[in-house]
Amino acid sequence: MQVTLGQRPVLAASPTTSGAQALQLRAGACPATLRSARSCRAQRPSMTSSSGRRQGVAAKAGRGSAIEEEVAVDKIEGSLLRHDIDDPNSMRGKFETIIRAAQDRITKEVTELDGTSFREDAWTRPGGGGGISRVLQGGNVWEKAGVNVSVVYGSMPPEAYRAATGTKAGLDADPKDRVPFFAAGISSVMHPINPHAPTMHFNYRYFETETWKGVPSQWWFGGGTDITPSYLYEDDMKHFHGMYKEVCDKHDPAFYPRFKTWADDYFLIKHRDERRGLGGIFFDDLNDRPADQILAFSTDAMAAVTKSYLPIVAKHKDDPFTEEQKQWQQLRRGRYAEFNLVYDRGTTFGLKTGGRIESILMSLPLTCRFEYDHHPKSGSPEAELLDACKNPREWV
Repeated sequence: MQVTLGQRPVLAASPTTSGAQALQLRAGACPATLRSARSCRAQRPSMTSSSGRRQGVAAKAGRGSAIEEEVAVDKIEGSLLRHDIDDPNSMRGKFETIIRAAQDRITKEVTELDGTSFREDAWTRPGGGGGISRVLQGGNVWEKAGVNVSVVYGSMPPEAYRAATGTKAGLDADPKDRVPFFAAGISSVMHPINPHAPTMHFNYRYFETETWKGVPSQWWFGGGTDITPSYLYEDDMKHFHGMYKEVCDKHDPAFYPRFKTWADDYFLIKHRDERRGLGGIFFDDLNDRPADQILAFSTDAMAAVTKSYLPIVAKHKDDPFTEEQKQWQQLRRGRYAEFNLVYDRGTTFGLKTGGRIESILMSLPLTCRFEYDHHPKSGSPEAELLDACKNPREWV
């Protein structure tokens, strides 16, 4: 069975979450996804595409949403921060500057390799915040690729704040009270045409609550980059993982083994006992050292996206392939969709709470395939890839 998942481009939401689950922000037709992994009870504001208005505002407000309606604009001029309120030299300003620059650089480099331009949708909100969604679909190299940034100001109930921060502050607060928060992030997914070229996903985010009930502002970072090939080329995996080990080792030698294991654990499709792909790095709730140090690490990790990935795509984009190999790629993309619909906590939360479907399903590939009781032939390249998905390997 061949499945086409909609006619509009969709983008991968970043897999997130640690022990407690996620506060997710979804923005635009192909939104950036930001998640604080500490609480699935935290408010997850849902946003519409840049061309539309908020649907069901009253209904969403009834679920506790507190995000202003977005306004479509032709172009974002300047910062998305609240003017005359937020310091551009604050961590909020620094992070926005970095993700905006990363979006520009990554889309430029992808366009140079593909030869196809990205479509851009942009929006702002009266009280500050907004987003930029850039999507390439039907290209020469990629079926679909998108890189998106968003900045959001919102609020969450006291219970969500306590779960997200691990504090008992505000136990006597009115349940109707709201805790202001700020979230910003960049997210991407890239699905190539050639089955010998891998899919790649990344997301980097910063979350911060404002001072509330005498409790100082709380903050943390999250993110990661992961790779999902249909065929295993060890040199490619050594290059990809080697780039991220180099980034991690520059900041803390403990990062790579910790974050590589975290990625392997997160992407497990439990009912099949196999992983969606061959991992990478993943981290969340990171606030165990000065914020500027984690910002520097996140910046270097974003800078490694194209260095770790584009040479692999350039190497394989023109490889000859058979119809059977294309079908195997579609089966693996079926696993990609399966993981996101069954296990991705941001996706399942959004579906259960009636959020905007285009945003919730942004993680799905354009096309995928499901076959009944499919098993690759023993000793085949397909069987080797599956074994690596079932038994995580050390690549570097």
